[in-house]
Amino acid sequence: MTSVPTGPASASSALGGRSRAGRVARLFFVVEPPQAPTPETVTTSRPSPATALNGGPFGPTPMSATSAASHNLSPAFPGRAPWGTASKLRAWQQGAMDKYIQEQPRDFLAVATPGAGKTTFALTLASWLLHHHVVQQVTVVAPTEHLKKQWAEAAARIGIKLDPEYSAGPVGKDYHGVAVTYAGVGVRPMLHRNRSEQRKTLVILDEIHHAGDSKSWGEACLEAFEPATRRLALTGTPFRSDTNPIPFVTYEEGNDGIRRSAADYTYGYGNALADHVVRPVIFLSYSGQMRWRTKAGDEIAARLGEPMTKDAVSQAWRTALDPRGEWMPSVLQAADKRLTEVRKAIPDAGALVIASDQESARAYAKLIREITGSKATLVLSDDTGASKRIDDFSASDDRWMVAVRMVSEGVDVPRLAVGVYATTISTPLFFAQAVGRFVRSRRRGETASVFLPTVPDLLTFANEMEKERDHALDKPKKQGEEDPYAESEKEMDEANKQQDEDTGEQEQFSFEALESEAVFDRVLYDGAEFGMQAHPGSEEEQDYLGIPGLLEPEQVQLLLQKRQARQIAHSRKKPDAEADLLELPAERRPVVSHKEMMELRKKLNTMVSAYVHQSGKPHGVIHTELRRVCGGPPSAEATAGQLRQRIEKVQEWATRMR
Repeated sequence: MTSVPTGPASASSALGGRSRAGRVARLFFVVEPPQAPTPETVTTSRPSPATALNGGPFGPTPMSATSAASHNLSPAFPGRAPWGTASKLRAWQQGAMDKYIQEQPRDFLAVATPGAGKTTFALTLASWLLHHHVVQQVTVVAPTEHLKKQWAEAAARIGIKLDPEYSAGPVGKDYHGVAVTYAGVGVRPMLHRNRSEQRKTLVILDEIHHAGDSKSWGEACLEAFEPATRRLALTGTPFRSDTNPIPFVTYEEGNDGIRRSAADYTYGYGNALADHVVRPVIFLSYSGQMRWRTKAGDEIAARLGEPMTKDAVSQAWRTALDPRGEWMPSVLQAADKRLTEVRKAIPDAGALVIASDQESARAYAKLIREITGSKATLVLSDDTGASKRIDDFSASDDRWMVAVRMVSEGVDVPRLAVGVYATTISTPLFFAQAVGRFVRSRRRGETASVFLPTVPDLLTFANEMEKERDHALDKPKKQGEEDPYAESEKEMDEANKQQDEDTGEQEQFSFEALESEAVFDRVLYDGAEFGMQAHPGSEEEQDYLGIPGLLEPEQVQLLLQKRQARQIAHSRKKPDAEADLLELPAERRPVVSHKEMMELRKKLNTMVSAYVHQSGKPHGVIHTELRRVCGGPPSAEATAGQLRQRIEKVQEWATRMR
């Protein structure tokens, strides 16, 4: 038995005592304009979540708000519903609702992969809490101006009116609450605290990890919403690079002594993929020879993907993204061919280039126009004009949009199916956010394609799409151990800035890009790698660009295996003199970092030293024998695959002698 506050009799009659037999489950509750609170409470058995969503003991609920909009619904899966307003709950959303209604917590953290439908879940819960008078108003806090307006529009479709222009003073009588940004809360925390104290408030904290972007934002959120009746935190990427605690998130200490964020409900990318809620992502990686001049005047040439120092990787990467070279035009042309193929199955499919800055974005838009003959939508900053351009692009069937890096999380265009990652940000958080723009599934069988430079960190992130991370407050570091998140904080601060200002990056890493070329390197899908290197425009490249845009995940895997087998067979027929690229499949060409190569060489030398004591043979003799048996150059020049093969061989010899 639990006490649930109720409103006057009119609210009860709106829900009605009608029979549920033969009726379709209705998702959203009719929400009347805010009324003065009533002291009346009714003690009743807590209804089951399913019963509550179907009208519970009060009977089925009208859905006039969604019915009125049903003729203009966009084709968003499931039920052709607009953003945040699906006509029925997915299994994970129902499960999260079940848990919330059963436990009635004050704080609830829901972690769901981008595209899974966090907004639908949140608005469903808001509707339930408003109608049962658990709360009287709603405050939504979003990372950007664009997302703030999207929340207000989505809520309005189901009868919850949020004011996205609220800045101060009382809220209009016709509104059920407000939609604001974290930056706005940071400026006036006491304004929102007063609102939370005056009326029972549900606070929805969208992408809650942003509340830790700065100490002031986190403190402002704590001050503003500490009095709130209920707080619902949402995120698709519940990890940060720093150790700033995220407000209203519970941290639990693990066996290793590290405190990590604990979600109340988690729905990861792997689960969503298995449920056909999100699209599987095909990553197409491009390598190529780069040449640049350093600040000291030295000219350096290197191939993307080969082991290099961290600085060299950064400079080769920036050389590839220089619009004056050949790499970017070649990759954009390949991405446009892929888009053409995808649009055969998804006629309105769109593509997005995520650029680092305004200058690059303008240059990429110009290249796209030269390649396609059509103008690309250009989004340079997260202002009112940019928001309208995103909306216009979303509603059109235009092919291309170019956006600066900080827009990646604010862009919500379900028809985006092809992406080009043209920024040098290499944090797992930003990468997950960026790829999340392409995974929203509207019909079963849709796939997403993302084009990447062959950079070790990015390929690692691509292969770990299904890995679930939590925010850790403690990051112990052993001597000499590099923390992959150690440099993320600065980069994420840069990426999430509200202006596209010059960050001084050019001065810090002064160099001149001289020339670049692109080579198709590999396809990454579901943790596996496929393909052999191929020149842009070749039949071998087209084999992968021409993969149908509508396939089941198992079909994608099978098709990639067949394409690779065909490539290998074709390569064997080619005379050796014509082989100007590395004639090996991707799985035999692992992309590793400079540090990983040093570790492999160290491990090989350690194994050889142990075998020296076991066999009595000199080091040189063993290394020579390994080269004879396994093939390849000396250890200093050997590839990662060759080093691993030699390590396995010397382990095999050592085992035989025991």
